[in-house]
Amino acid sequence: MKKITLLLCFLFIGISSFAQKTEYETKTNTQYYNAATNKSDSYINENCVLDIYYPKNTKNFATIVWFHGGGLTGGSKEIPEALKNKGFAIIGVNYRLSPKVKAEKAIEDAAAAVAWAFNNIASYGGDTSLIFISGHSAGGYLTSMIGLDKKWLQKEGIDANKIAGLIPFSGQCITHFEIRKENGIPDTTPTIDAFAPLFYVRADAPPLLLITGDRELEMLGRYEENAYMARMMKLVGHKQTKLYELDGYGHGMTEPGFPLLVNEVNRIIKEHKK
Repeated sequence: MKKITLLLCFLFIGISSFAQKTEYETKTNTQYYNAATNKSDSYINENCVLDIYYPKNTKNFATIVWFHGGGLTGGSKEIPEALKNKGFAIIGVNYRLSPKVKAEKAIEDAAAAVAWAFNNIASYGGDTSLIFISGHSAGGYLTSMIGLDKKWLQKEGIDANKIAGLIPFSGQCITHFEIRKENGIPDTTPTIDAFAPLFYVRADAPPLLLITGDRELEMLGRYEENAYMARMMKLVGHKQTKLYELDGYGHGMTEPGFPLLVNEVNRIIKEHKK
């Protein structure tokens, strides 16, 4: 009798696991600007697109908007494998690149893509109160800029404080080196101006998790920029700033960083449901 009972239990667990397996769908090359804007600019029409990977037949899932790295001069949209099959939607974004346009256009595009997520994710089943922004290097910079300097999303009719969380991976917190290059400012000059996330530290920002590689292996003081950002956010009264330094990893620290991103998203989802 015990053997039969155990067998039935294993069968039930197996059937339940199979029944609960979530299916995902990917839609590619969705334009995130409106038709008039796309028609007015061939580069926008060609390049300002996103891919969305989302759980099918699921309601109220969280969404992570992911911006690729590449120094604002290279790279392309991606949906990281490490973020798949976690119950989230992932939106991988292309944005315009320097020198074809001024680097600040990438910030405009990042804001437009995030606005698209706010305006459209509910139609896929997503919860607009659980939209997270993340990205690596240049993508981390874009994450912080549009999350802290509210004007970029205001242009799109979105309040940046509606973002559920900001999780930049090894992003510049001073003015981005490509923007400094455009203005003849050397890489080693630590400029903090209107194009620096540090310029916009504020107490009422969304939760901020800063992740960098090892300070001795990172690019050009990248850890120290993020440490300064963390300290200043706390000093102005922000209550949910954390900084992680991944010992032994250099600038390409995404793989050990992804579990930290997933944990942060799940932490905030849990808080949201209380």
